[in-house]
Amino acid sequence: MSTSTLEESFKENPQSPQHILPIDFHLIQEVPNSHLWPNINNFPINHDEKNPNVPIIDLLAPNVVQLIGHACKTWGIFQVINHGISLDFFDEVESQARRLFALPVEEKVKVMRSTSGATGYGTARITPFFSKFMWHEGFTIMDSPLDHAKKLWPHDYQEFCDVMENYQKKMKALSFQLWLFILNYLQPSQEHLINSFEFTQALQLNSYPCCPNPNHALGLAPHTDSLFLTILHQTNNTKGLQILKKDQEWTSITPISNDALIVNVGDLLHILSNGEFPSVYHRVLVDQTKHRVSLAYFFGPQVDSTIVPLVSFDKNVGVVVPKYRKVKVKEYLSLKAKHLEKVFSLIRS
Repeated sequence: MSTSTLEESFKENPQSPQHILPIDFHLIQEVPNSHLWPNINNFPINHDEKNPNVPIIDLLAPNVVQLIGHACKTWGIFQVINHGISLDFFDEVESQARRLFALPVEEKVKVMRSTSGATGYGTARITPFFSKFMWHEGFTIMDSPLDHAKKLWPHDYQEFCDVMENYQKKMKALSFQLWLFILNYLQPSQEHLINSFEFTQALQLNSYPCCPNPNHALGLAPHTDSLFLTILHQTNNTKGLQILKKDQEWTSITPISNDALIVNVGDLLHILSNGEFPSVYHRVLVDQTKHRVSLAYFFGPQVDSTIVPLVSFDKNVGVVVPKYRKVKVKEYLSLKAKHLEKVFSLIRS
């Protein structure tokens, strides 16, 4: 049984208060210098709105294991349909997220993330690594948001809690289903791996307010996600997410429908796959007229787990050599909190 939690692992890498509190976007008439990004387009952008080749996977397809495995291997990202979660429920979750972000700043700061905390209101955790701030505010939940919700709505907190807890349950079930498909693709003969991990989760509500100058602001700076999988719902079928595929060009990932979910590979799955699955490098753009909200669900192993790259036998080269040493999740998260994208070079075997 795990003795540490994901939330506890953040205590070892505290952040300064100035890197946690977002500005009051409602009062901003123009983008301040602190949020002006001069080189947003230093990589070319793919303007093809059809998102060529980004895999769209029907979870009821008979060959779903091969489809997901191939998508993870070639793109590190895909969209899923027929996942069994209703559009009405997504609308309900978005409504509660917008209810939170519509509160005045003086209310939201009541639940501001502490310098050593993991949950609550604040900026993106990657903020300290960049010289400019992001056009973003977030609210992080791990299991129950009850304590925070009571501070925000002392007499009307239950609906928010029920909706967010239900969303996490549905996402956890879907994540585990995807995990089994992926494991079956990577190591179909090693069924013991199915029960080798206990899992942890986090839900991030993201708010990207309308921006006076979206060409010189970023919702989220380029980064990878840390755990096994991220499931993203971009609300109201609005785009903003972009991926950088093999250092070629930024490509927008537009949801094909309001209930399609975007799934991307995270760092720990990249390590587990021995580098076969790319951990997708992504960023988020902002809009001048639309206040975007998204829901990001992170799924991965408990922090006391050890990740060991899965290696196989290749008839041409024999046993494939591990690209990474084995690493405890807690150690990996600590290294990434200090080094961000340089972390992979620190665990190469």
